[in-house]
Order: sequence, then C-alpha cells, then structure tokens
Amino acid sequence: MIAADDLVALVRNYNPKTNETLIRAAYDYGREMHEGQFRHSGEPYFSHPVAVAAILTEQQLDDATIITALLHDTIEDTKSTYSEVAVRFGNEVAMLVDGVTKLTNLQLSSSETKQAENFRKLFMAMSKDLRVILVKLADRLHNMRTIKAMKPEKQIQKSRETMDIYAPLAGRMGMQWMREELEDLAFRVLNPEGRASIIRRFITLQKETGDVIHRITGDMRHELEKAGIDAEVFGRAKKPYSIWRKMQEKEIGFSRLSDIYGFRIITRTKADCYATLGVIHQRWRAIPGRFKDYISEPKSNGYRSIHTTVSGRDGKRVEVQIRTRQMHDVAETGVAAHWSYRDGVRSENPFAVDPAKWVASLTEQFDGDDDHEDFLEAVKLEMYPDKVFCFTPKGDVVKLPRGATPLDFAYAIHTRIGSGCVGAKVDGIRVPLWTRLKNGQSVDIVTAEGQTPQATWLDIATTGKAKSAIRRELREAGRERYAQLGRELARSAFENVGKKSSDKVLEMAARNLRIPDAQDLLARLGSAEMSAREVVAAVYPDLAPAPSEFIEMQSAVIGLDKGQAFDRAPCCQPLPGERIVGIVQRGKGVTVHSIDCGALAAYEDHPSRWLDLHWAAGNHPPVYAVSLELTIGNDAGVLGRICTLIGEKKANISDLIFVDRKPDFYKLLLDIDLSDANHLHAVMSALEAESDVASVVRRRDPALSTQAAAAE
Repeated sequence: MIAADDLVALVRNYNPKTNETLIRAAYDYGREMHEGQFRHSGEPYFSHPVAVAAILTEQQLDDATIITALLHDTIEDTKSTYSEVAVRFGNEVAMLVDGVTKLTNLQLSSSETKQAENFRKLFMAMSKDLRVILVKLADRLHNMRTIKAMKPEKQIQKSRETMDIYAPLAGRMGMQWMREELEDLAFRVLNPEGRASIIRRFITLQKETGDVIHRITGDMRHELEKAGIDAEVFGRAKKPYSIWRKMQEKEIGFSRLSDIYGFRIITRTKADCYATLGVIHQRWRAIPGRFKDYISEPKSNGYRSIHTTVSGRDGKRVEVQIRTRQMHDVAETGVAAHWSYRDGVRSENPFAVDPAKWVASLTEQFDGDDDHEDFLEAVKLEMYPDKVFCFTPKGDVVKLPRGATPLDFAYAIHTRIGSGCVGAKVDGIRVPLWTRLKNGQSVDIVTAEGQTPQATWLDIATTGKAKSAIRRELREAGRERYAQLGRELARSAFENVGKKSSDKVLEMAARNLRIPDAQDLLARLGSAEMSAREVVAAVYPDLAPAPSEFIEMQSAVIGLDKGQAFDRAPCCQPLPGERIVGIVQRGKGVTVHSIDCGALAAYEDHPSRWLDLHWAAGNHPPVYAVSLELTIGNDAGVLGRICTLIGEKKANISDLIFVDRKPDFYKLLLDIDLSDANHLHAVMSALEAESDVASVVRRRDPALSTQAAAAE
C-alpha cells in the first residue's frame, strides 16, 4: 500500500502548493474508517482508495479530487456520514464523495430500461461535477487491475459492464489511454484465449521481423533532425483488444492486418505539426483516406492531433499521430485537463474544454425524451462512433458519426430543416437520403413546405439527435389518430354503463384524472396508456364495472414450493387453462412453459429441472399478456373497430407495433392482457369475424427462450 508521504510526494510533483495537511488528514481518516476491512485478495481495504488516488495524480488533479478518492467508499462502507465528511473536509469534498457513492450503487448491467435510467443518472452526475466520474473511472480501473481476486462470475459481470459502459465513457471524455487499458483488462477476462493468441502472434512477428518499432522510430527521428524540427517520437504496438476488434470488423486474420503499430510525434508548435506531416509524407507513402486533421477541426472533448497512416518498412502500414505538448496533455487526460495543475496553479491549457459546456453539448438532445429505448440508443450512438466532417454551402463544418446520412446532416443543422428535408446534394450532385457521407464533402439540403418526417427515415438516420426528433414528430402526428381511436373506446365504454361520452363528460374525466384536456385523455386511451374503465370510473365511480374476485398471482400456479417465484416463458406465453410445465432456472425461480412449447427441447437432457405444474381453478385476472400478429386492411376506421372489438371482450391492449406497412394492408403485433385460454379464444374469434382482418395468429417464438437460456 502506498504510504501517505509517497502519495503527498506524487501530488507535490505537479502542485507544490498542495494542502499537504488536508491530504494527510484524509489519508488517516480513511485508514481509520476502513480499519478491519479487507479486499478479496486479503489486502487491507484501504489500499484500494489509496491506489485510486494515485491513479488520479497521474492526471494532475486538484486536492479535492485526490481527497475524494481517499474517502470515496467511507460513506457507503463505514460508519462515516456525509455531515462528518463535510465538517472535516468541506462541503465540496462531501458532495463529491456522496456523488461517487450514488454512482457506485447503480446497477449498470441490468435491463435496458434500467440501464437507460442509469445513463440519465450518470449524465446528471456529470452535469453537477465531472470529477465524480473521474473518481469512478479511476475506481473501476483499479478494480479491473485487481479483478483476479474476484469470483469468476463476478469477473465476467464487471468486465462486461466495463466494456459496455466505462471504457466508452472514458474514450468519449478524451481519456484514450484509460479506455484502451479498461478494454484490454476486460478482454483478458471475457476472451482470454483470443487475447493470448494475439500476443503469441506478436511474439512470432517480432522474431521474424526484429524490433520494428525501434527501427521506424529511429528513421522518423533521423528525418525530423534533417528537417531541423525539434520533436519527440514514441512508438508502440497496439493493444490486443484493439487488434482483435479490427480483425472482427474487417473479418481478416492477423497476418492480413496492417496498421498494428502506432507512432506519436510531439512537437513544440502547431506550425511544427504541419511541417512534420510534410516530412513524414515525403519519406513514406501516405495511405489514401486515412488522413484526419483534428487540429483545424478539434473533437468536442478538446482533442487535437493530426492522424495519418503511411506505408513503412516492408510495406507495413503504421499510424502516426502528430501534436504539440499542450495538445498531448489534453489527449492524455481529456476533459479532466480542465482541473490539471502545474506548479501549484490551475493549468492554463488553451485546448482544455470547459466540462460544463461539454456535458451540455452531450446531453442537450436527450432532454424530455421519456422513451428509454430511444434514449439508450441515442447515448450509445454518441458514445461509440468515430466522426466525419462535412461542410454546409456557406463553409461551416458539421461533425457527424461515421456512417451518417444527409438526413443526419439536416437534423444536425436544425430540426426544422431535418423535418422539411426532401432531398440532398453532395458536392453538387443529387443523391438519395440514405447515402453515407464522407470526410470533406459539401452537403446542400433541399427542403419543401409541408414535408413531414416519414417512418422509413428511422432506418436512414444514424444519429441519436435525428432519430429522437423523427420519433417525436411521428408520435405527434399519430396523436390525432390515437385520439380518434380513444373516442371510439370511450363511446363504447360509456354505452356499456348506459351513459353518453359527451364533450362535457370527457372534460370532467380529464379534470378528475388530472390530465390537461379531453383530447389528451382520448389520445392516452387510444394508445393504451390508460383503460376505458379508469375513464368511466373518473366520472361515474358507482357505475364502473368492478373487477370480480380473482385468484392472486402468487397462488395462480399449483405445484410450486411455498414462496417460490415463477415467470411465464416469453416464447410461448402460457395462459390459465392450458397445460403447463415448469423449468427451474438457477437463481431465477421457475419459468412456466406451455406443454407443447418448442423451447422445451433445450432441456431434454436436464430432467431434474422439470416440474409438474398446473393452473389453479377459478377466475384469473386479465393480466397475462399474449402477442397476436394481425394483418388488417389499410382503410379508414379499421384499427378503431379492431380496438373496440378487443375492448368489448374486456381485454386491454398493452402494446401495439406496426411490423409492416403496405399501401393496401398493415401488419401489426398486438400485446393483449388476458385472463385465460377461453378469453384468448373469444378475442381471436371476434377478430377473425371482422371482415377487414385478413389473418390473426398467436405469436410464439422459441428463440426468445433460447436467448434467455444462453444468458443464463
């Protein structure tokens, strides 16, 4: 474990004016609080916070961040409290420690809905103080460095979480070195054989070709000295995971992979960067399409550098990055450079980005987006891709993810331009909207009055901003359609109790349910966000049909042990009244399948996991979702009549997806909440009798169960 004197020395190296007394006090307090606690490896637990603090000194961070690292587990894991930390070390440190504690408690590897919500919390924490994320990243890095002490299943869980969330987040913040190390540490756990094979091939290659890095570095230094350019040259082999990812993306073997070596040239001035580029291209042949100038067009996190790939010795490609010392500092620490210290004062690096502005630019498009799936997709699109730079007709630069289309370009300029887009010209030539844009192209968007987003645009757009805007406008366009459907459902529901759904009645229902107006009420009713029974009960509570006595969910299945939980299999969605069998899922209770479910074949070799079950006799509540595939005529009022039919059968539509749209028919996927097999038969019979329903089929998909079994 690093001693207090050594930690203080690490901080003093870049900040001679550090508050040494406060850091020592935090060190002593943290050690006292964690006294008697040990890590899985058997080391004293406090060795972990000290190691996290040491990682943060490499980024030359301020005293508050170093102290937070020392105390980041005290509030969560010891008798320490927020108020005690605030009294001893100040409100700033207490808020940072509390922020890290809350982040630690997030389960980031759970379901998509939960993951989306956690991303929101992540960004919220970032917007308050980015240093919370810096401490959390350093915390994760040290945990990954020492992951071998954990149980194998825990290693896999943490590694997947690191690969999916923390590594891309570090990269998005500009901390590329941390991203690469996190990825490689996770790769070591998730695919040890793949990583070992890459390393073996590297060793073989080095035996065959000698020390390529040393030779090329020497050649570059020689050329720069001849040109009178004062610069440092560094070379390295790329990380195993980076090479593995390229092999997977390009579907090629190691022997055919070219740019496995990277070189970095650090110059004194920006002018020297471009002079160095000239020297490199004079000596070695440049590879077309592999040049990026992030000095003239920096990334949003402040990253500046010139990237080029050249053909080196023996025809091998090598990547070269050229930047100044200040650019290099930002490239190493990313957004964290804002807090870096040099000689006791905040470093005045002209390329460091204001974290508040950076977070605002990253999160502004997500405001108000309540759809978890949309939000998660938008975040991942922003976190993972490389960028392309295109120009407006006026010469302004627009940054987009690689693979972006003119539609993304239009929405990047303004939502109004995106929504009104009818075509595009790239470098003066008319192109389809699905064209993939390339670096340096000039894009001119053609708009027209009255144009609105089309559903097919969702397949064309690639950026989170464009997809979110398109979905938002499509929802607004569908609002009127849902309201019309809701009016039919309300009319039927009120007629069932002998009343009329007049405008006055609907306004009263909206007011009693605290919904802005009757139109909003009808739209929610039509989109199945609320039931017709709720609307009737809001006006005539005594007349609303009361639910009969139902069998409770926990006692719905006979044959389970007391307190044993069960889930309905998503592949067959069994209903009361159908023959069923239970499959024991380790750590997850019992999954109930229909006896004729095709997914049961996967468990034929595990008879000990089968349970003989049956549904309890009696009335079951209409809470068992079943998916139906419908093909209906594309005509006015058809969808309304179908939903009315389902409502008349006392069934609720919990989800509706348009699978396919054609000029003469629609294909829908409906999730309907039912009580039992007889209820399903009644609903399907009513739908089949409707002349505009071409087909209605109960959807069953054994692959859904196969995926769940694989995840187990």
